[in-house]
Amino acid sequence: MTPGSLLPALRAKTLLLPRGVVLAQLQSLRDNFGYALALLFMIGFFWGVTKIWTGANAISKGDSEGKSGILAGVIIAAAAAIMAALYAIFGMQDAVITPRF
Repeated sequence: MTPGSLLPALRAKTLLLPRGVVLAQLQSLRDNFGYALALLFMIGFFWGVTKIWTGANAISKGDSEGKSGILAGVIIAAAAAIMAALYAIFGMQDAVITPRF
């Protein structure tokens, strides 16, 4: 089988599938991305809270680098909301995937 003969065979195989089956597979893929995104949000939130906590602890000990730690923690913990707001501002709401918990 040559590479040129693979493409028509693939097209013929996809033409045999009903349109609803392909859309159902895409919806399943989108749902799985939603589950993965929820996991990333949970990890990012706890990581951000930990960064804020260590930044506040550093400030209480007199370290001037604590302020940047707090700012980094806020950005990490709020990354999902920041990205959703940017997508909404630029009119790409359909590209936002809702995390599924």
